[in-house]
Order: sequence, then C-alpha cells, then structure tokens
Amino acid sequence: MSDLSQLLDRVRKCEICKEDLPLGPRPVVSIHPESRVLVVGQAPGTKVHATGIPWNDPSGDELRKWLGVDRETFYDPKLFGIMPMGFCYPGRGKGGDLPPRKECAPQWHEPLISHMPQVKLVLLIGSYAQSYYLINRKQTLTETVRDFEEYLPAFFPLVHPSPRNRMWMRRNPWFEEEVIPVLRERVNILI
Repeated sequence: MSDLSQLLDRVRKCEICKEDLPLGPRPVVSIHPESRVLVVGQAPGTKVHATGIPWNDPSGDELRKWLGVDRETFYDPKLFGIMPMGFCYPGRGKGGDLPPRKECAPQWHEPLISHMPQVKLVLLIGSYAQSYYLINRKQTLTETVRDFEEYLPAFFPLVHPSPRNRMWMRRNPWFEEEVIPVLRERVNILI
C-alpha cells in the first residue's frame, strides 16, 4: 500500500497543466488495491472541485441511482475506485464544462490501474473514457452504449448521468429499460 500511497500523493500534487486550469489544480481520485469496480468519468465539475469528493453533485446522485447503491457503498474505495479522464476541473466553455485535460490519462491511468488488481469491471462514462479505452467502439456514443454487451465483461460503456442529458434519456428509453438492469446486476455481483 505504501507504493500506492506515494503514487496518490504524486497525483494529488500534480501541476502538469496548472497554467490552463481556471481554478488551479485539485486532482480528484479515489482508489484502493481492493477496488472491484472502477468508475472512469470525464473531469470534476465545480462542486466536485470545491469539495474534493468525486461525483459529489447531481450527476453523482443519478449515477448512484443507476448503480443501485447508496453514498456509503459508492464511496467505499474497496468497492469502487474512481478515476476521471481529467483529474482537475478544466474550466467552462460555451456549452458547459470544457473537455477533460489530455495530460492526465496518459500520465496517471496506467500506474494507478496497476495498483488495482481486483478490478473486474470498468465503467466508461461518456465519450472521452470510451474513446480512450475501447479499441472497437462504435461511431457514436449512443451506438456504443446500446451495444454495451460487446464490451463485457471488462468494460461497461455508459452515457454521462448529467442532468444535461435528460433529453438523451427521453429519446433513448431502452437505456433505462435494458441497460440499467444489467448494470445493476453486474455491479451487485461484484460488490
């Protein structure tokens, strides 16, 4: 665990892109050698940046609902490892938060994952995580999520649970009817 502690200390002190971060660096990550499910999201929003707690916002509330777990279970790092594509709040653009910084995943993902040998399922939330991890992803996020079974048992691609995606949810009722039950079942077996 001391190697992991040292690595996490380095991650939390990371300043690779500090010049480009409007609120400054505050890397957010939560992992443990016994983590069984790894949640790979996009990047922290302002609420997460302020608290330092991953998924501590309405998107996190929705994600926990999808998973069928409470906050205590979700924040147990022996059950859920949490690691975004970009570890710090990237700033705001015209249509919402900017994309995750590109420096984080190549710098930190592989070393962090090497310390989580018990991970049996990686939740890839949003197109950035799916683009990074899925070699044979579909042309669109919707197609990738619809064909989620092709990526099992290692990966489970999901749409981002942001309130901004409510329209997507209404247009794609199959997600709640077909995908969420399988997601809950897979997670329940592992935790």
